[in-house]
Amino acid sequence: MDINKNNKGGRKPKLNPSKNRYVFRLTDEENANFLKLYDASGLNNKAKFITTILFQKELKIVKVDVSTMDYHTQLTKFFYQFQSIGNNYNQIVKILYRNFTEKKASFYLFKLENQTKELALVCKQIIELTKEFEQKHIQKTSEK
Repeated sequence: MDINKNNKGGRKPKLNPSKNRYVFRLTDEENANFLKLYDASGLNNKAKFITTILFQKELKIVKVDVSTMDYHTQLTKFFYQFQSIGNNYNQIVKILYRNFTEKKASFYLFKLENQTKELALVCKQIIELTKEFEQKHIQKTSEK
């Protein structure tokens, strides 16, 4: 049997191991501040977080507002529903003129037109609410 005598097994040694250790103490207030910054950083290692701050490496903190993301997602879904309503509207108009007389088609189109006016009012309200939401929430968070 040929066994390699140099191979002891285990983990390969690091090329540049961290050997030096420093200890410091924080008050409760300082610790709370430290933990808040650490959580906001998104890093999963406190030592890496501390060295990043000490040596002034670029540390990007991205804050995600879940409610704003949810609002945007729902608004996008709503927009696609409006698009599908527009497509259905065009199809209905073609079917009406193809299958009914001019007079009957005009009667049904008049009803459809009234419903479309109501939908347009709802759309204007959505636009106003979106502008109000952006002014109150989105622009405030980007200024901070």
